[in-house]
Amino acid sequence: MSAPAHRYEDAVARYFEAWNAEDPAARAKAVAAAWTEDGGYTDPLADVRGHEQIAALIAAAREQFPGLVFRLAGAVDGHHQIARFSWELVSESDGSAPVAGSDVITLDEQGRIRAVLGFLDRVPAGAA
Repeated sequence: MSAPAHRYEDAVARYFEAWNAEDPAARAKAVAAAWTEDGGYTDPLADVRGHEQIAALIAAAREQFPGLVFRLAGAVDGHHQIARFSWELVSESDGSAPVAGSDVITLDEQGRIRAVLGFLDRVPAGAA
């Protein structure tokens, strides 16, 4: 039997809170709220584990794409301990979305992320 949909949506909301946190202290707190201590993040450009490495990855992405925020693109879909969703990296100044992707996450019993498997669907030339 699958868990209630809000469980997946809540986990994804915490995920975006971490990715959009500008302040390092707020980012560290958001990462700890979203991921398990040994949680991981893997996409074509990164494979990291633990809160410290995840926070450092997010900081590097925010530095590479200043003025852009991560936004959900569509609905969150989930079953059992797994959810999937698409996202865009959106410019706050003009609304363009130069980067987009899709992620699959696995959750623990408390709804924290154990693992993210990310896929990049749209990346500007030279950014990868």
